Parts: sequence; structure tokens; C-alpha cells
Amino acid sequence: MRGRAKPPAAPLPQRAGVDPVRVRLPADPAGTWPTVRDHLLDRFAGAIGSGRVDAMLAEGGFVGADGCAVRADEPYTAGRHLWFHRDFAPERPVPFPVGVVHRDDHLVIADKPHFLATTPRGRHITETLVARLRDTLGLPGLQPAHRLDRLTAGLVLCVVRAGDRGAYQTLFRDRLVRKEYEAVAPYDPGLVRPRTVRSRIVKERGVISAREEPGPANSESRIELLEHRGALGRYRLLPATGRTHQLRVHMNALGLPLVNDPVYPVVEPDPEREDFGRPLQLLARVLEFTDPITGEPRRFESGLRLSAWPDR
Repeated sequence: MRGRAKPPAAPLPQRAGVDPVRVRLPADPAGTWPTVRDHLLDRFAGAIGSGRVDAMLAEGGFVGADGCAVRADEPYTAGRHLWFHRDFAPERPVPFPVGVVHRDDHLVIADKPHFLATTPRGRHITETLVARLRDTLGLPGLQPAHRLDRLTAGLVLCVVRAGDRGAYQTLFRDRLVRKEYEAVAPYDPGLVRPRTVRSRIVKERGVISAREEPGPANSESRIELLEHRGALGRYRLLPATGRTHQLRVHMNALGLPLVNDPVYPVVEPDPEREDFGRPLQLLARVLEFTDPITGEPRRFESGLRLSAWPDR
């Protein structure tokens, strides 16, 4: 079976580190859309209004594969590709810098601050790690090889060239990357440590929290106490798997919810609202692996520190 043809390259550059949107005009056997404008109104007027669609057409906001602006009265052609830049909704700036721990021809190892999403999605588009790095480093092809939760700080491995992404993603898929996290949580002198926690974690789409339920384990974390000060402990967390919210779920199940966690053990009324003074006390501190491109051993360590455990 012949695969679908690869779409042409975008004729528009990125804007603020975000790719233009590509649309493919679908088949129209009934002749519903005599012109390109007719289809664009059907497709987008419900979301942004017909006036905005017409304004974008008048401004040359929709372009074809040749980079030329699309006219409103152009005849509709099924299968044609168009590109445009979305209007970015206002986003509250995350007031913390993105660190770069390492950069070479293949990799950028970023030190992501708390509250910054990894990739553009939903209501976080320009205020994301990928958009910031593409823009500031001048690397439009930069892509992450894995994902780090928005509320978690620390190391994210990004590839400079899209063609290298699969090799590094395979490392994470096959659990060939040693990941070490640091967390601050309550100290329980009666809890046996170190210990390995295994459980079945389920995360439903649209539900902010994950849950444990009976059944075969699909997650595993090793938990080690590094030190404690009064009621708080500093922990090393070593996940063997990568379920959503895994470390937070496992620590909460032990009665050790992470400091400033807005979801575990109780979902706060507005857990998505940023309180920049109360970051989740979870840090992706170490990434260690054998580089699939060069074959050399790699080890990277975050330069960030958890605010609930200041140096003394």
C-alpha cells in the first residue's frame, strides 16, 4: 500500500518559536465551497468569527505552498495545502529563565523552570520551553525527545534536527535513560526506606489527577531519603517507568505528598492557576544515557535547586 505523500514544507517562518498552522482542503464532491473563502468561513468562523477570517484573507494571512497570499475569490481546489499563523491568546509570562546545560550539533539539554509547559498545547503556546528555545537560540527545528510536566522543573532533552528525534525517543521508550529526580516532602520516621513502589496508575483524559487501581502494575519508582530537617525530607526518586504524575502519585500513596502539590492528595479549586511563589517541589535533576548518535556516555545535571530546601 502506498503511503500518504509528505506535505510540502511550510512557506511561512515560525512566529515567536511557534510553527504556522497547516490545513489541507478536503474533498468537496457536492460543490459546497465554490471559493476558498467559503470553506475557510465554514471551517473557522465559528471559532474566530467571519470578520476575522475575512480580515486575514484581506491581509494575506493565508498562503499557499508557493508562499503567495490566497485571495478570497480563488476557486476551491480539494487537496490544496494552506498555511496561516494563529492569533495568540494573551498568556501570563512565566518569570523564570530557561537554562541551557549543554548544546552541540545534535542536542540541547534545557533546564526548564517550574510552571513552563514543555510544548505548545492548549492555553500554553508561546510560554513554553520549545517556543522560547527556538526563538532565543535560533533553532526552528528544535523538538523535545520526551516531556516534563509543566509544574516540574529540571532537565529536558531536545534534539536540534528533527531527523535525530526518533533515536533519542527510542532511548526513553526502551527505558535506556537513567532519570533521577529530587523532591521535598514530609518526613515520616516510621516509614521504611529505601523502598520500591509498584502499582497500576490510570490517567483519564480530561481528569487532572491520576489514580491507582487494582491490577497488574504498570509503574515502578524507587524512593530514597537523602536527609531530613524537622518535618521535611529531601528525597531521591528514581522512576523505572514514565506514567503521568507517577512520582507524585507514589509519594502521595506513601503519605508523603510533595510540598506545594496542587493535585495530590486533594485537587485545589484552581490547580492550573500559577502561584509563582509556591512551586511544586519536584526537580528532574539527572539524565544519564549512551548517546545513540555518537556512542559516548552522557550525564547531565540540573543547576536548579528546590526552594523548600535552601542551602545552609
